[in-house]
Amino acid sequence: MHSRQQILSLYKSLMKESNKFSSYNYRNYALRRIRDAFRENMNLTDNNQITKIVKDGYRNLEIIKRQVLIGDLYKSDKLVIENVKLLA
Repeated sequence: MHSRQQILSLYKSLMKESNKFSSYNYRNYALRRIRDAFRENMNLTDNNQITKIVKDGYRNLEIIKRQVLIGDLYKSDKLVIENVKLLA
């Protein structure tokens, strides 16, 4: 069984790694997808199902790490939306 602290740690790790995407679109998609998945599954009570989902989360964390590394090899210019500066 996974503790609440372990699941929160997985969530934070996924969010932290997803923030490393150099591509604005990939970064925002990953962050949104992680938030949605955790909200969708926050009321689960079946330990087997929770264990399966946590394993999938760790597998996805490794995928995100690899994709961030690959994305860093092929960086592109920032999008217009990323270069917007707030007026003070």
